Amino acid sequence: MRTIKTTTGAEILLDGDLLAVVETLYREVTLKRELQRTFEDMVREIQHLIEQMTDEERRQYLGESLFLNVVSFENEKLGAYMRKLTNKPS
Repeated sequence: MRTIKTTTGAEILLDGDLLAVVETLYREVTLKRELQRTFEDMVREIQHLIEQMTDEERRQYLGESLFLNVVSFENEKLGAYMRKLTNKPS
């Protein structure tokens, strides 16, 4: 497996584990800056990681990201629907 590095030097193993990338971004951008990061800071770091990936790795991580976002979206919709049902007067 190949690794890429954040701008702080943290290594990320490119094994298809999107959560590992997200956790590293959180640790290296958000926590190291004590929650004092901007949208642009995170975008720059993500772009830095993407630039180190091959086209195939980008496709793999895009697929993982889309899947995770669809599942999260479905869960939010279902949660809102369930709240609506439970708050509805009988």
